[in-house]
Amino acid sequence: MKRKLTAILLSAAVLLSLAACGAAEEAAAQTTAGEAVLTKAEEAVLITAGEAAAKTTAEEAAAKTTAEETPAPTGSGETGQPEDHPEGTPPDGPGGTPPDGPGGGSAGSDLTYTAATEIASADTQTGQTYASGASDENALLISTAEAVTVEDPTVTKTGSSDGGDDCSFYGLNAAVLVKGGSTTTITGGTVVTDADGANGVFSYGGNGGQNGAAGDGTTVVISGTVITTAGDGSGGILTTGGRSSAAIRTDRGGGTVTVDGGIYTTNGLGSPVIYSTADVTVSNAVLTSNLSEGVCIEGKNSVTLVDYELTASNTQCNGNAQFLDAVMIYQSMSGDADSGTSRFTMTGGSLTSRSGHMFHVTNTSAVITLSGVTLVNEDSEGILLSVCSDGWSGGSNAAVLNASAQELSGAILVGSDSELTLNLTDGSGFSGSIGGTIVNAAGETVSTGTGTVVVSLDGTSTWTLTADSYVTSFDGDAAGVVSNGYTLYVNGVALTGTR
Repeated sequence: MKRKLTAILLSAAVLLSLAACGAAEEAAAQTTAGEAVLTKAEEAVLITAGEAAAKTTAEEAAAKTTAEETPAPTGSGETGQPEDHPEGTPPDGPGGTPPDGPGGGSAGSDLTYTAATEIASADTQTGQTYASGASDENALLISTAEAVTVEDPTVTKTGSSDGGDDCSFYGLNAAVLVKGGSTTTITGGTVVTDADGANGVFSYGGNGGQNGAAGDGTTVVISGTVITTAGDGSGGILTTGGRSSAAIRTDRGGGTVTVDGGIYTTNGLGSPVIYSTADVTVSNAVLTSNLSEGVCIEGKNSVTLVDYELTASNTQCNGNAQFLDAVMIYQSMSGDADSGTSRFTMTGGSLTSRSGHMFHVTNTSAVITLSGVTLVNEDSEGILLSVCSDGWSGGSNAAVLNASAQELSGAILVGSDSELTLNLTDGSGFSGSIGGTIVNAAGETVSTGTGTVVVSLDGTSTWTLTADSYVTSFDGDAAGVVSNGYTLYVNGVALTGTR
């Protein structure tokens, strides 16, 4: 199946600088070590379509990737939050894979790059054509620690590769590969690939795919360039990724990605708008997923959203996932992300969930912090949050939900083998219930009992019951609970003094 990505990058700026290298099956502008920043000047638009296809259009966008170096490999609680749990080793078989699957293949220190054209020292080239039709060959390889400028290039790449991780982690077979610590500026022109394993623009910072390892400072700045890729293993404006076409993606955890402005839409299976195995911050952006989750966080990583619009219509499960959800926080145990506490923070803006649970936490410890967010749950079941077992194992199911000046509504479900701390502060209101009867998307019962639930309610906040609810402990004034004809049971005993 062919997968296509078109990227028109014109007036916003993208800085990608991951502290780790990762797999990127669907990346047009891709980095493997450093930090990423997308800054809005006019408007950036990214649309991804198909199982691993993407289309990106923008009004004046620039992409910048930076990285720091280590050698290539020789082979492939604070208060109110859960402790980081040791999460074991990846299970055998498909249970250890993330929703969009691993890259496959391997890379070693003896990986040799070949290119139709190589720039190995400081240079400025204008209006040149770079073309490759050979497998495992770059059309343009920039391998130097010096500055390079490429203006109005015409880059074409055919010739498929089955290099797996060598393509996804190290830039083998990419149309443009920048490595060695260079600061490379690409302005205007086109980059077109039509081959499997042929990413558009790839920045490899030399850290060898190690979680949290530093790289060599490789930096790529792209402005006014049209990038089109077609073929398996070719993708969006990503840091790194698996087989999906997430609009903003990282893999092999670590580093940071910051996006300011733009419109990002995904239409494919396993294609959330944001897939994070790093620290990702998105502000002033419109994010839409039409088939998959809106956001996925894997392992000890984070996503922060500020003044944004996020809409998710997750209507089909992918990979091991057994639930439909707008925001999924999990640990796959695939090795792409360190184990520890995942963090999801939303300030202002809006989240609309059109299908499934609004938030879902499984096989990891997670902290969800919400403040002044407009939450719209259009799913008929009205489930705000589920914390329970899913299609992965080896970790805990534990979440903290912090609400500050935040209105919450819907059911919170905590499986019998799971735990939740709910903190309502600063005039927050929760209209909903807490229980433990959970049914997955296939109609299978996952839990019939409620796990450990701790609720803290400050004097300015309220909880209005919409059904009988069950918690392990309650910290607050019972008068802050509006019974509404229902009962709140605390460790099996009905709470008195409610209103």
